[in-house]
Amino acid sequence: MNEQDELLKKINELAHKAKAGTITKEEEDQQAELRKEYLKNFRASFKSQIEMLRVFDKQGNEVTPEKVREIQRKKRLRDD
Repeated sequence: MNEQDELLKKINELAHKAKAGTITKEEEDQQAELRKEYLKNFRASFKSQIEMLRVFDKQGNEVTPEKVREIQRKKRLRDD
């Protein structure tokens, strides 16, 4: 299991406790922090995927948005 899976597992365990009404204040605080960390990691991963994206039309011409191309150039993922 990776870090994201572990976070999600713990968040879900706390969610089940909350639904059952057996969650403590400390666990609620922990759940909020875990959710925040999970979302931070998710957003970073998603951003990385978008930055690696290359888009092509039906004729095979690259139509990647210029903003994404600029980011790719800065990160030396493109040489054009």
